[in-house]
Amino acid sequence: MSTDVETAVTAVAVRAREAAHELAVATRDRKDAALHAMADALVAAVPQLLAANEQDVAAARAGGTPESIIDRLRLDEQRVRGMADGLRQVAGLPDPVGEVVRGSALANGLQLRQVRVPFGVVGIIYEARPNVTADAAGLCLKSGNAALLRGSSSALHSNTAIVEVLRAAVESGGLPADVVQLVPGEGHDAAKVLMRARGLVDVLVPRGGAGLIRSVVLESTVPVIETGTGNCHVYVDEAADLDMAERIVLNSKTHRTSVCNAAESLLVHEAVAGEFLPRIVRALQDAGVTIHGDAAFQEHDGVVAATEEDHEAEYLSLDISAAVVPSLEAAVAHIRRYSSGHTEAIVTDSQSAAQRFTAAVDSAAVMVNASTRFTDGGEFGFGAEIGISTQKLHARGPMGLPELTSTKYVVTGHGHTR
Repeated sequence: MSTDVETAVTAVAVRAREAAHELAVATRDRKDAALHAMADALVAAVPQLLAANEQDVAAARAGGTPESIIDRLRLDEQRVRGMADGLRQVAGLPDPVGEVVRGSALANGLQLRQVRVPFGVVGIIYEARPNVTADAAGLCLKSGNAALLRGSSSALHSNTAIVEVLRAAVESGGLPADVVQLVPGEGHDAAKVLMRARGLVDVLVPRGGAGLIRSVVLESTVPVIETGTGNCHVYVDEAADLDMAERIVLNSKTHRTSVCNAAESLLVHEAVAGEFLPRIVRALQDAGVTIHGDAAFQEHDGVVAATEEDHEAEYLSLDISAAVVPSLEAAVAHIRRYSSGHTEAIVTDSQSAAQRFTAAVDSAAVMVNASTRFTDGGEFGFGAEIGISTQKLHARGPMGLPELTSTKYVVTGHGHTR
């Protein structure tokens, strides 16, 4: 590993640590003012941001990057304004820092309070999507954390331009610019230094494909909050309203294919398969979806045979695996075997079936008669999210502001001794 890379990454981490100390005690007014300044600056900088993004998109196309990835990479004016709106929404959310999680008076008269505090320095390693740069910076700032942002080289021009705009806006609001920094370097070495910066970086959050997440989890000495890939399932129960089921399947699969909450797998109860399969196969194929199906689905023209890899896949494209199951319990067993633990949905008019499904399925989010696309911090009312956690520690599901804090105990006495 290059000494120059290690020195450069360590330097930004040290600056982030210093900036985090000041940010940790900043009032909500100061943080919200900075967030509004960041939002306004993004909108004002639309031309330069789109010009930088076009360099990344052109390079990606020249390199043969799949269109689903280019869609994640691309910015337009609407997406930049969406980034700005996300920052304004975060400014309008309650400040988690200082929130009393619980408190009590002990029998000896000591006053005990558990309060939320920032982590300190949060590193985010992510792929392709430059909107993550603004989302992560805003959420970290509001929760009192300095952000070290390590995007992929494919979005380098976009991320550099966004961070320059955000840093200037933060500084104009009276906070240190170093609360938002891009980790320098274009190769993997810089990310490895970040992963091993224990003592300077308090937590890492990887966002991207399975390979990236696995690499960060296995190689990092810094604690990791694991965000997961999205092999999301929609199960159409024997008691489903089939019109509703068709709408939910289509929305879950085709609303936006390149995101982690898009459905990748479809399960249909055999009791409704005879009626539902012809219509859902036709509807999906009309939308351009390739169905990788079991024997029952293969009876319909254009359906290709599903392999084990298909059932495990996070396609991020107009593809879906599909199978007919004999029971709700079989659907749950299939999900347990293949799911990534992100989001699963059941379509049913049976309250007991819905209760059995939600109790048995162990994923970060379980939908009843709703699209998988709703697993999202904004849709949940959390504002922008740092990611969707599929682990089972303190953060699970869409990670908003509270999930970017730890806690400490404040104990107040009156000369108490033990």
